[in-house]
Amino acid sequence: MTTPIFRPARLLLWSIAALIGLVALCTALLLTFDWNRAKPWLNERVSEATGRNFAIRGDLSLTWEKSQTGQESWRRWVPWPRLSAKDIVLDNPDWAKTGPHMAEIGQLTFSLSPLPLLAHNIVLPSLELNAPNIALERKPDGANNWTFKSSGPSAWQLELQKLVLAKGTVRLLDPVSKIDIQADIDSLPVTSAEGYGIGWKVGGTFNKAAVSGEGKAGAVLSLQNSSKPYPLQASVHVGKTAIEVQGTLTKPSDLAALDLRLKLSGASMSNLYPLTGIVLPATPPFATEGRLIGKIDRAGGDWTYDKFSGHVGSSDLSGTFEYIAQKPRLLLKGTLLSNQLRLQDLAPLIGADSNASKANRGDGVAQPGNKVLPVEQFDTTRWGSIDADVKFTGRKIIRDKELPIQDLVADLHLKDSVLSLTPLNFGVAGGNLISNIKLDGRNKLIKAEMKISARHLKIKQLFPTLESAQASLGEINGDASLSAVGNSVASLLGSANGELKTLVNQGSISKFVLEAAGLNIGNVVISKVFGDKQVKLNCLASDFAVTNGVMDTRTFVMDTDDAIINVDGKINLAQESLALIIHPKSKGLRIFTLRTPIHVTGSFKNPDVGVDKGVLALKAGGAIALAVLAPVTAVLPLINISPDQQSDCAGLLAEARQKPVAPPPGKTMPQKKVKAH
Repeated sequence: MTTPIFRPARLLLWSIAALIGLVALCTALLLTFDWNRAKPWLNERVSEATGRNFAIRGDLSLTWEKSQTGQESWRRWVPWPRLSAKDIVLDNPDWAKTGPHMAEIGQLTFSLSPLPLLAHNIVLPSLELNAPNIALERKPDGANNWTFKSSGPSAWQLELQKLVLAKGTVRLLDPVSKIDIQADIDSLPVTSAEGYGIGWKVGGTFNKAAVSGEGKAGAVLSLQNSSKPYPLQASVHVGKTAIEVQGTLTKPSDLAALDLRLKLSGASMSNLYPLTGIVLPATPPFATEGRLIGKIDRAGGDWTYDKFSGHVGSSDLSGTFEYIAQKPRLLLKGTLLSNQLRLQDLAPLIGADSNASKANRGDGVAQPGNKVLPVEQFDTTRWGSIDADVKFTGRKIIRDKELPIQDLVADLHLKDSVLSLTPLNFGVAGGNLISNIKLDGRNKLIKAEMKISARHLKIKQLFPTLESAQASLGEINGDASLSAVGNSVASLLGSANGELKTLVNQGSISKFVLEAAGLNIGNVVISKVFGDKQVKLNCLASDFAVTNGVMDTRTFVMDTDDAIINVDGKINLAQESLALIIHPKSKGLRIFTLRTPIHVTGSFKNPDVGVDKGVLALKAGGAIALAVLAPVTAVLPLINISPDQQSDCAGLLAEARQKPVAPPPGKTMPQKKVKAH
């Protein structure tokens, strides 16, 4: 008979034995269970959760492996299940054009850490995909095939630590972004020293431009371990734009610690907007190379294109750009430097480049043959996507000899679709052309305000190719204040309102220039044969009123010791037409002087300069009539005998010194009495 004290002990032993037996039985069942029997249940559960048909059509198996925790505790004795499934398909929605399946996977294998399941965490230390064929597609209305039906927030969290790819394809069809590309992935035969394990090739179209490229990457993508940089190398062409990168990515799950050598080249920097979302101006062909470092976080991340260098057209370019995630708009800030800036390379900024250049960059509008002012419109729709603070310096301007421009400094600010150049400074003819320009792009038409000041422009340097001006002294100063509404240089100037004034208060000027303006034929010939002389310039003052694109001469007087030259008329900026009359008045005796007005007419493209033929005919007719009466008097109509004339230089200069003003954009200037000459 059993002693009562041993009964609990025996019961405990039987309980332990039963538990061990149960564990052994469960283990035996797990090891010997045909998991293919679970496929219908798994297929049904996944199909129900995604709202799409899901099927494991191949073999489903489960094995066990040693824990990968690496911890010295009891947890390392808990085995980890490793599930493998072959021939998996997930259907597309009915509207998809990429085929019946969104995903086809040759084999999927993953390990599972079991203990985190108790806290509703699904931790996958590794996920291996062999021969995946993935089709990602979006409809024009924005719906996509990678968003599945949801019954609300899930209590379960998924953590994927490593992704291993063998070979496969990924296609993206997105009519919203105008993308149709496919990437083919394959394992590299030998892992290189840089850690590359897979290679890929891409082809297709983006925004109707051909896409092609290839690259390499690591075989194992560690999504959690920040101590293992993931190697990347790529060379991609999108239309005429080429992108090359090589470097590493740490913690790819957050795209953090990206460190790449980035090369960019293309027909125009403006073509980078669809790829980068960064608003850049139209330029000639460009190429840059620099270091791209940064990260992406929930706020958007910060990026720096550090110490890049290259060229734009025939101009060198270097600097640093910083891309900062901030609210309400992203910010692009930086500095740009060109040691030798070719002036022609700035022409695309305002659409002033040639039609061949416009066609090459692919984002320009052809300039009409009969127009001088650029008609290409500014695209303000992109201005609201980003703010910018960029300083540009052009240390030396390479230009035609006729253009006396030495250097350039510009501070560009873009905020809430308002573009400001404060200032935009050119070194011109030994002086400075200082501009402050504001372009408000918040409406359909740009509202522009421009204030321009010319200071200490040397006459000698202003006309470097005019031989007769090389002995000239004196400086030109001027101010302009204009406002306008329009979307191109032509439409802005064609609607401009404001004032423009210039002033020369001392110096000397080529006598030949004055004599030519006065049509003193004899003296012109003598000057050309025996050399030029200088005359004292008492003053030069001009005052233009600009109303709806029409410039009216309120005052335009040049006073010297030898002559007074008055100009009146109009310059129509909208029609690009000229209607000016030059009245030269000599202060002394000029033999054989045809003192008739000079008319400047025609268009900016084809101006016409000539004398008033009617007045000239009257003088010629008078000479013939007088010749019948007395041969001596025949030359009298061609002799200019006028007393010395005094001009009010002090009054003219005082008036010219008054700062010009402009009304708000879209408003006209109040009428001001035009001074008669």
